[in-house]
Amino acid sequence: MSRIVITEFMDERAVAQLRAKHDVLYDPKLVDDAPRLHAEAAGADVIVVRNRTQVRGELLAALVKCRVVGRLGVGLDNIDLAACEVRGIKVIPATGANALSVAEYVIATAMLLMRGAYQSTADVTAGKWPRNALSSGREIGGKTLGLVGFGSIGQLTAKLARGIGMHVIAHDAMIDSSNAVFTQTGVACASLDELTASADVISLHVPLVASTRKLFDATRIAAMKPGAVLINSARGGVVDEAALVAALKSGHLGGAALDVFEAEPMPAGGVFAGCPNLVLTPHIAGVSGESNERVSFMIAQRVLEELA
Repeated sequence: MSRIVITEFMDERAVAQLRAKHDVLYDPKLVDDAPRLHAEAAGADVIVVRNRTQVRGELLAALVKCRVVGRLGVGLDNIDLAACEVRGIKVIPATGANALSVAEYVIATAMLLMRGAYQSTADVTAGKWPRNALSSGREIGGKTLGLVGFGSIGQLTAKLARGIGMHVIAHDAMIDSSNAVFTQTGVACASLDELTASADVISLHVPLVASTRKLFDATRIAAMKPGAVLINSARGGVVDEAALVAALKSGHLGGAALDVFEAEPMPAGGVFAGCPNLVLTPHIAGVSGESNERVSFMIAQRVLEELA
């Protein structure tokens, strides 16, 4: 029987599936108790984490018995992959399990920001009638969605967008323009510069690595179409937050939705205070009731296979 330590929230039915065959410590608050986390890590054959647990440095050093890291999600920037490989630790992400949740988040926030008409409840219930002010919103049908990164999430987002009448273009530094995925999905391949200049909505789906850090800086944001919308459900460091706020306040951009930030949780009174046409969410684009179930059971099954 192996020892499995789960440091963040997981569907409890999936936890029970693991507990039926192994010794499981499940504590969703363990991530916030570093001394206890490191002490428990010493006896773990498997550690299961989300994005807040940093599997590197002191924690990684404490994982002296660990054979498997299960990641309840797809981003791996909180895990030192190279060090895990050296130690013979297998890292298992929940590839594809939260794609629909993220794709729906992108389409929903794009529609909200383009239309600009769904945040008037307080005014209407107060007896105001801002009909004229809210009558110039834009339809999303016929607009161009630019996807930066065209993996499984980007491809599913493209499918949903095409279903509501959007034209979709994509850029992925790792996918050649001749790749069959573009013809199979009906998506046009574009250079990053072409995409930036022509898309009405840009959605980011790239990992945070050296080449993508502040990929959307002041210069690139300035190159976006006037009135365009930027959505980031990837990683916070991909967007220069101060430059984005400046573009929103100046009116150059029509809106932005951010689910990820350079610092998480974001400090109170930060750069976004008082910024218009902005939707902020706490890193939950990929988290829904259904996706949590899919992610949890996928990782539980993969962990059981590795321990068999």
